[in-house]
Amino acid sequence: MSSSTIWILMIAVMVASLLIQQMLKSRFAKYSEIPLSSGITGADVARRMLEDHGIRDVSIVSIDGTLTDHYNPQTKTVNLSKDVYYGNSVAAAAVAAHECGHVVQHATGYAPLKMRSALVPVVSFSNSIVSWVLLAGVIFINTFPSLLWIGIALFAMTTLFSFITLPVEINASARAVKWLEATGVTNYETRPMAIDALRWAAYTYVIAAIGSLATLLYYISLADRRN
Repeated sequence: MSSSTIWILMIAVMVASLLIQQMLKSRFAKYSEIPLSSGITGADVARRMLEDHGIRDVSIVSIDGTLTDHYNPQTKTVNLSKDVYYGNSVAAAAVAAHECGHVVQHATGYAPLKMRSALVPVVSFSNSIVSWVLLAGVIFINTFPSLLWIGIALFAMTTLFSFITLPVEINASARAVKWLEATGVTNYETRPMAIDALRWAAYTYVIAAIGSLATLLYYISLADRRN
């Protein structure tokens, strides 16, 4: 792949990322205004979903921020932003159920999640030094070309992590939608809204993975030109 093609891909990814972020915020703002007929909150959704799967050792906690929701397997906590924790909306239910989808994955030993968890220490180390190694590799490309390849190898771990994340996130959303429908939390009218909200959230991971791959290809092309 030529360097010009890679640059076009990187610019396209940047534009797409901005558009997806805007659409995600727009969708969640829209679906946050649509209440659930049951009147339950995101925290209620999370508790019920965990109970239905026989999981009783995970806590549901409220945290600051917007779209900061996540599951922490180390502390066994489902961390929900205040809008989700206290919210009685389609968006709150979708997000809470999605995060509990990760809890169910953890409890059942879902393979891609185990792979991602195993990579966390490696990726954390890589992220702490990769920018400096790549910068040094570009600066000293004529005198120490192998340094750039070391940086590429480190960055490749981040790219691999991004792609392994995709099935983890998509599967968590699928579990969420299935449970929301089975329990009647969402109905024929609100189910498509929950799916749409989670779909746009998934797009952010897709574009992040493509962006990481494009950046990796760019550095590989630099190293190849040197060779």
